Amino acid sequence: MKTDFKGETAIVVGATGAFGQAIVERLLARGLKVVAVARSADSLQALSETHEGVISCVADISNDSAIEAIRRVLDGTVHNGTVRAVVHGPGVGVAGGILDAPTATMVDAVNIKVGGLLRLSRAADGFLTDGSRLISIGGHYGLEPTAYAASAGVANAALFNVSRQLSLAYGDRGVTAHVIAPGPADTERLRKVAVARAEMRGCSVDDVLNDMKAESSISAFTTPGQVAWAVDMLIDPEATAMTGSTLMLDSGRRRGLP
Repeated sequence: MKTDFKGETAIVVGATGAFGQAIVERLLARGLKVVAVARSADSLQALSETHEGVISCVADISNDSAIEAIRRVLDGTVHNGTVRAVVHGPGVGVAGGILDAPTATMVDAVNIKVGGLLRLSRAADGFLTDGSRLISIGGHYGLEPTAYAASAGVANAALFNVSRQLSLAYGDRGVTAHVIAPGPADTERLRKVAVARAEMRGCSVDDVLNDMKAESSISAFTTPGQVAWAVDMLIDPEATAMTGSTLMLDSGRRRGLP
């Protein structure tokens, strides 16, 4: 039987993206209120109008100002309750291949993924308790680098390390840290990556997408719903045993062991 978290709160950064919206819906179904964090007030308004229980927080997680912005919303939302889950899932810019990727885009990606996670955890720190989760959405290319996804590969590789550090730093408080590493997902962002790769190869975008699908042992892309399922699982009490680990959702792409 699933634990009901009614009265508790979750925070989702990147809540208006493809992954974020699926995650928000799943957390709401568990009885959690969701503080949805994104840069666009209009997108947040649309999300809150279609999902009861969503509290909007306009913030740019790439900037330190996000710490106070998120904390302010939590102060007005969490009354004698707990932040059960912090979910960090912002997108990063598509830089193209490693030979030509702008260094500024690479730095921005690390700032958003790693700096953003630290800002988010610091904003929520006073509301975390035994059983709280710090969940980051990383990616397959952080573990299996390619020549065409430079920013995602570097930023996610750093994210794995920082999440492990957080699992150690928060362990005494019973707060656990986790990374979910999906493979390429059938989203608008994937098409941007495919466009960059097609330009490198001099072929069509459809050719790239078909080749990327063929990298999977089941010839599939990961779906936002599967990522949301993983977040749902990680908030269960049993998931404390997985602290510091990375959950692979790559649809059979990973070749390395383990």
